[in-house]
Amino acid sequence: MKTFDIVTLTVNPALDKSTHFKGLVPEQKIRCDEPRFDAGGGGINVSKAIARLGGTSLAVFTSGGPMGKILEELVNKESVEFKAIEVQTWTRESFVAVDDNTNSQYRFGFTGGKITAEESNRILETIAALKPKFLVASGSLNEGLSTDFYQKIAEIAKKSNAKLIVDTSGESLKKALEIGVYMIKPNVGELAKLIGVERLELEEVNEAAKQIIAKGGAEIVVVSLGPQGAVLVTKDNYEFVPAPNVAKKSTVGAGDSMVGGMVWALSQNKSMKEVIRWGVACGSAATMNEGTQLFKPEDAKRLFEWLKDK
Repeated sequence: MKTFDIVTLTVNPALDKSTHFKGLVPEQKIRCDEPRFDAGGGGINVSKAIARLGGTSLAVFTSGGPMGKILEELVNKESVEFKAIEVQTWTRESFVAVDDNTNSQYRFGFTGGKITAEESNRILETIAALKPKFLVASGSLNEGLSTDFYQKIAEIAKKSNAKLIVDTSGESLKKALEIGVYMIKPNVGELAKLIGVERLELEEVNEAAKQIIAKGGAEIVVVSLGPQGAVLVTKDNYEFVPAPNVAKKSTVGAGDSMVGGMVWALSQNKSMKEVIRWGVACGSAATMNEGTQLFKPEDAKRLFEWLKDK
């Protein structure tokens, strides 16, 4: 099998649909524009982002039923190499609709189908055989997967010396940190939960992130600050980057784009200063596009140039 420096894992992908309508009225048929279809899910979006920056990765994801086949076709059109793990239940769908009258965005997501124990083992075996330099586990877990699933992925990564980036939340993230990972990307609220406090002020973020690093939970903690930007914290570094002021059309996929930009930069041996700036540039560029389209490469590169001296 061909080897890849970057492998992304999406256990709960989605066929993303997006559209526009005019006026949300209860109990009336809402006429929508022709829908746009995109391959979605954390790891898939990360692989798409890496491809847009000129990088390569292998996207590993589950695929079930007719929706899974459409998902595979869409990933292929993005020029992303992939390995689909067939599962019994159909791949889920998500739906984003924008009301042109108010410019309000409505996002609907469905839970993923149940993953059997046999299918779970097949996912773990697939990842164990790949041994990449960087492994990205991103997104929610399906019904049937225990909250220690990403912990098992962390154990595999540790055995193969892969640098694991985990982008999820809640108990599944906490358990992965017990093994230790390379990088995490919580927002401020998620970071507060990880260290057991109700809330954090901006000036407390650095110390909170270093608590996780000191315990061996992660080597790099990137904290998303929303419209304020982001910070990257390591044992010895602290980098704050303000978010550029852009015309926002959709926040769907912005976090995944940010991870994709950072992982690509890491794979190119960029400095931590460049890594966080590529992340913010890609994440901000994604908000400039409608629906689930992620970012245009020229937007990300232009924003990176603007951020270089910030």
